[in-house]
Amino acid sequence: MLAAMDGAESRHAAPRTRLGALRDAAWLNPARLRAYGWMLLLGQAVVAASVLFGDGLLDRAGNPVGTDFSSFWTASRLALSGTPLLAWDPAAHHAAQRALFGAEVPYFAFFYPPPFLLACLPLALLPYGWSLAGWILATLAAWVAALRALLPGRWALLAMLAFPAGWVNATHGQNGFLTAALFAAAALALDRRAWLAGLCIGALVIKPHLAVAIPLALVVTGRWGAFVAAALAGLGMLGLSWLAFGEAGWQAFLGTSALARETLESGLVEPGKMVSVFAAARLLGAGVPLAWAAQATAALAAAAVLALALRRAAGGVAALSVAAAATPLMSPFLLDYDLLLLGLPMAWVTAQALRDGFLPWEKVVLAAAFVLPLVARPVALSLGVPLAPAVAAVLFLVVARRAAVQRSRWPGA
Repeated sequence: MLAAMDGAESRHAAPRTRLGALRDAAWLNPARLRAYGWMLLLGQAVVAASVLFGDGLLDRAGNPVGTDFSSFWTASRLALSGTPLLAWDPAAHHAAQRALFGAEVPYFAFFYPPPFLLACLPLALLPYGWSLAGWILATLAAWVAALRALLPGRWALLAMLAFPAGWVNATHGQNGFLTAALFAAAALALDRRAWLAGLCIGALVIKPHLAVAIPLALVVTGRWGAFVAAALAGLGMLGLSWLAFGEAGWQAFLGTSALARETLESGLVEPGKMVSVFAAARLLGAGVPLAWAAQATAALAAAAVLALALRRAAGGVAALSVAAAATPLMSPFLLDYDLLLLGLPMAWVTAQALRDGFLPWEKVVLAAAFVLPLVARPVALSLGVPLAPAVAAVLFLVVARRAAVQRSRWPGA
């Protein structure tokens, strides 16, 4: 993470050229990083405040404050009123949003599986504003607590709070803090408490496309206990949601799959707002078949690199850090707030580098990945240039290399 480069000098000398300056990035010194961190934190706070504080429950753009959270809260309200199936009925769900926010608000869809509706159930027990604040603060606290176990220094908190993906997630009222916290908690527990790691992994059935790389990482590193625990936990959550919403709930969710696919393929969510390889191909003018081919190629390549990097025993944090870094290349439906997942591999690489020294290019790649959520959407929407897959790919290679290096230096690290 950006401010986490505090105080560790690279042990790899390079020629004093522009390329060498990027290779070792000695100019990213602690004083500059702290200054950049504070500038990012304060600047994003001002921008967020100027956007969010509009007219009552509406922001300055006329959307619900917390935009996507309006989908979660109204889904909870429908479920608590005894009509959970309407959460997957776009007309009824939109009507609930319009009743709360006004007739002119656009629709914020609920494409999530029934286990996520279970997680959302308590939200409408509080008024919308209080519920949004509680949701963001509670999930933020979980995410920070998980990463602080990797980077306990005081400077690390500044890096976490300044991470642009967090601000994108917070202003959208999204679930990125929650999913990233589950990912990080699973990584921390994997070596000593396989059952707990499996519970956290299984809980990712609330957003299963973010867990696409985890099974491969568990299989390659031979963590069968965690694999079984994750499967059982996932099945348990599926069973609970079946008991809560019945077969009809699952049928209603599956009925939205065509709309979800149309959202992806037809650009109902602008490709520039997304960070996947599929979306990048569409933004560059590729047709749907070619975009799917590009996505499949990227996913297979990432899976192969992951397997090579972890082919011998690797520590749990290393294994899931590589899996987290692979996720933006393997999943076709990701938005910029989902880049919160990259906090785990960035924190892990930084923790290892503080112990052993930074490898060539690590600092500058970490810095680029750190600021990516701040620039990916505006650059894609204004210039038509999809930065996210390229930066994510380079970060993934850096994380995979670090995992291989740490395994050879410190077996089990």
